[in-house]
Amino acid sequence: MDLNVLTAKIIKAAIAVHQELGPGLLESVYQSCLAIALRQEGLNIRTEISLPVIFRNSVVHDQGFRLDILVEEKIILELKSVDKIQPVHIKQVLTYLRLANKPLGLLMNFNESLMKNGITRIANGVNI
Repeated sequence: MDLNVLTAKIIKAAIAVHQELGPGLLESVYQSCLAIALRQEGLNIRTEISLPVIFRNSVVHDQGFRLDILVEEKIILELKSVDKIQPVHIKQVLTYLRLANKPLGLLMNFNESLMKNGITRIANGVNI
């Protein structure tokens, strides 16, 4: 599936979750609900995927870093429920993209009044 089509489906599902629940809940609640919504859309997802750090062909850290949701083995979803997205959140997604060798990430802050204002698309180390 084309990345743009896939991204549109993900955003549609996130907006639907946000419309039903509203802002102000824990990230884990949004993650569980978004996982349900994405599966109902027929998308293949995995949650809480361990992400090891590999340096010069050696695993140096294999615990602690987790992808919130991986969609169709292509798009990393990093979910937040914070007052404001900080630069460190964008750097986190960029690092996850590099470590997981994935083409695209969506940083989603469910603590916005409008979900569309809480979505940042990040691709190949470039915020687009």
